[in-house]
Amino acid sequence: MTSQTDGFLSKERTIAAPGFNRWLVPPAALAIHLCIGMAYGFSVFWLPLSKALGIKEAIKCGPDVGFWAELFTSTCDWKIATLGWMYTLFFVLLGSSAAIWGGWLEHAGPRKAGVVSALCWCGGMLISAFGVYIHQFWLMILGSGVIGGIGLGLGYISPVSTLIKWFPDRRGMATGMAIMGFGGGAMIGSPLAAELMKTFASSTGVGVWQTFVVMALVYFVFMIGGALGYRVPATGWKPEGWTPPAVQGSNVMITYGHVHVKKVWGIPQFWLVWMVLCMNVSAGIGVIGMASPMLQEVFGGGLIGLDKKYLELDKVQLAAIAGVAAGFTALLSLFNIGGRFFWASLSDKLGRKMTYVVFFVLGGLLYASIPASAAAGSKLLFVAAVCVILSMYGGGFATVPAYLADLFGTQMVGAIHGRLLTAWATAGILGPVVVNYMREYQLSLGLPREQVYNQTMYILVGMLVIGLICNLMIRPVDPKHFMSKAELAEEKRLAHERNAAGDIGPSTQSYHASPVIWVVLAWTAVGVPLAWGVYKTLINVGKFFQ
Repeated sequence: MTSQTDGFLSKERTIAAPGFNRWLVPPAALAIHLCIGMAYGFSVFWLPLSKALGIKEAIKCGPDVGFWAELFTSTCDWKIATLGWMYTLFFVLLGSSAAIWGGWLEHAGPRKAGVVSALCWCGGMLISAFGVYIHQFWLMILGSGVIGGIGLGLGYISPVSTLIKWFPDRRGMATGMAIMGFGGGAMIGSPLAAELMKTFASSTGVGVWQTFVVMALVYFVFMIGGALGYRVPATGWKPEGWTPPAVQGSNVMITYGHVHVKKVWGIPQFWLVWMVLCMNVSAGIGVIGMASPMLQEVFGGGLIGLDKKYLELDKVQLAAIAGVAAGFTALLSLFNIGGRFFWASLSDKLGRKMTYVVFFVLGGLLYASIPASAAAGSKLLFVAAVCVILSMYGGGFATVPAYLADLFGTQMVGAIHGRLLTAWATAGILGPVVVNYMREYQLSLGLPREQVYNQTMYILVGMLVIGLICNLMIRPVDPKHFMSKAELAEEKRLAHERNAAGDIGPSTQSYHASPVIWVVLAWTAVGVPLAWGVYKTLINVGKFFQ
């Protein structure tokens, strides 16, 4: 029986009763991921914040005001370059917090982790709002950067283990649905923030702090709803009519043992997958960071029907091609999101290792083709290549949790995924640094702007080759690394695993008896905002095709 000391948020209170429909879990995960995914869209605040004091024109800091002084100044506006550090902090803290608290999450359960994530992410936004209100950047760093970053990490990995256990027959598809939400968060949050800032802007303020407050409250409602919607399957549960493949069956990459998270640092396969993710993400982030300026500088006036190079355009023409580039960026976001679901679902058929082979081989060919399509002036080939690249960038994120479950078992896959996200934090620094410094170096050599990205593309191809080699080296994990029966039993005890709520005995009943209306309502709650985000994004995409 459940002890009286167990709180409402305890994992034991989230064990699903017979009759629970597993399709209620993905929208709960989406509710959290769509909120924390706004981390991708925080750049929508940079321009207004760079004029927070001056309103129409930025009040520039003096030459004696360095980065540290800028954290505490209240007399001049923050530079966009300074604000950009928030973006770096998000993903460094996401990876490190997921690595540190991933093991705790496995024992505490997804509901408690989801609630803590909501408190950190939304509470961080409120602290940031206060920081904007009194013009203290260090409060933004503490609020959204540090506290919010911790919320990002916990929220990101909170559904992984649970979804994989609910969908052992479709591991890739299940994690793809949730992680698709993280990619789609900015698609909803950015236009919402823009509308709110427009509403709150006045002659004395740019409307950012009010926008933070409103979004924090809205996100809190959605994230708490998602956290309370989490359920974990009873021990031994499996989908009705599904039989696990025989051991040593057709896919020898799928293990039937379980590795403890404390051991993964010493297992070669973990570091190979770490490099696979790091290389895939580094290359993808490199393209994301320069997609808009690359399109403008490579095609110049050709984007608006003029036979002029980028440096020959006047201000009006530059503004026109910037609008086209904004549509291109919106198009890439759709492929980033769609790729998360498409490639992760396809990995259930191809296998995880083969899916990454496709990412690296096809991706390498596409990266290498970009200089040629740019030289030929073919916008169609250029755009098609970048769109597919971005779909595989998103697909890499969505496929890797299932890859880890295949290799290391499902018992602690959420915690192991948390450790692996340090690869993302590394890539978040490596990719942009390589791309930005290479671009500046090429410009310093006097290369025309339309050619400065060629060498960068070949460097990114080299990263993909490294990732491909690491992926091909991955073999099944040696059974010596698996937990013994006694260790596994103890881990299950710590994770509060037992049969259906109330200890009713082994679960043999169907989990598809919940009223369909609840499933419809849950999917509607996340589907409507997502559809609105897609609609707003398609409006921007239309600029590209005008």
